[in-house]
Amino acid sequence: MADPLRNLIDKIKPSFEGSGKLSKYFPIFDVFENLFYSSDRKTSGLTHIRDGSDIQRIMVVVWLSAFPAMFFGMYNLGYQALTAIEIVSSNGEVFEKDWHWPFIQMVSGLNPNSILDCISYGAIYFVPIYLVTFIVGIAWEVIFAVIRKHEISEGAFVTTILFALSCPPDAPLWQVAMGISVGLVIGKEIFGGTGKNFLNPALTGRAFLYFAYPASWSGDMSWIAVDGYTAATMLGMSAQESYMNMPYSWTNAFFGFIPGSVGETSVVAILIGLAILLYTKIASWRIVSGAVIGTIFTATLFNLSGSVTNPMFAVPFWWHMVMGGYMFGLVFMATEPVSGSHTNKGRWIYGFIIGFMVIMIRVLNPAYPEGMMLAILFANLVSPLIDHYVVTGNIKQRTKVLDAK
Repeated sequence: MADPLRNLIDKIKPSFEGSGKLSKYFPIFDVFENLFYSSDRKTSGLTHIRDGSDIQRIMVVVWLSAFPAMFFGMYNLGYQALTAIEIVSSNGEVFEKDWHWPFIQMVSGLNPNSILDCISYGAIYFVPIYLVTFIVGIAWEVIFAVIRKHEISEGAFVTTILFALSCPPDAPLWQVAMGISVGLVIGKEIFGGTGKNFLNPALTGRAFLYFAYPASWSGDMSWIAVDGYTAATMLGMSAQESYMNMPYSWTNAFFGFIPGSVGETSVVAILIGLAILLYTKIASWRIVSGAVIGTIFTATLFNLSGSVTNPMFAVPFWWHMVMGGYMFGLVFMATEPVSGSHTNKGRWIYGFIIGFMVIMIRVLNPAYPEGMMLAILFANLVSPLIDHYVVTGNIKQRTKVLDAK
């Protein structure tokens, strides 16, 4: 049976290929073709696939694996906000109305006990962030693809959703656009694009915003979608007082019923994504295991040493794992295959460094309560060195074996 869409694509395709009059716009045409049909081209260059998978399928799996965290994040955002509105209204207080208010009025009468109502409210704040991130990010990808005359990488789709999920709900949209621009241009494209970047693009953009606009991106306070109503995050509170005095239980944090960035609150939702990535062998279990071991080792050392003035010394590893962006960063950022280590032994070391550094930053630098972002970026910087020494060590070991024979 004839496929009208396939016939139409095949008819106009020559205009975009070779010396066709629209050949410079082939990357854009390629995106639309791949929306409906898989590519029959084989990978060439620095990104290598050794089986029946391809970059498109891998990126789609990673993109879909972030959906549980995204939908729960929107639900939790709505739940926190609608609950706060009830508290404010019952006290007779008046809260300010931001630019989202006309949209909120369209769905007025929302109930924090309704899952659909909470998701709807959360979407009013998250969807604009994601749309700006997606539009700006894909625009940069198209620009570089047209200039360099290569196909548009599906990696940009993953970068945009991960960056958007790491944003606080009140992030100014112009800062969001600036952050994803820095992440894709400075973190990836200037090094040659997909497969050539040594830093995680989403984290690069997030780090830029943290240092450029710390008041909005520091991570110690979380605005919960009611303008003027803020709540300290668990990391922000634990840096000031004992974690045992926090109003949130470990169970609250594990399931995600706490204030925080959109996609970082629910460990359960993130673990669903991890299960998908491990099952499809996209994520390395060695990196995850190494990071967990590094976290347990370092946190336990601080617990044993103790401190009278710094309450972060007393926070056990199981609390560190459910606070802030630890689990989100571990699952979706640390396991990113391009910027991480590529040798099996190197992945253990790479993961351990992340687990070690995140606790060091959180405990010894309470002014910056998060830590996971900088820990992963630091590990990105040393991952080529790790692989170099691992490969060199393997060569020396094999040389000794051959000499012995």
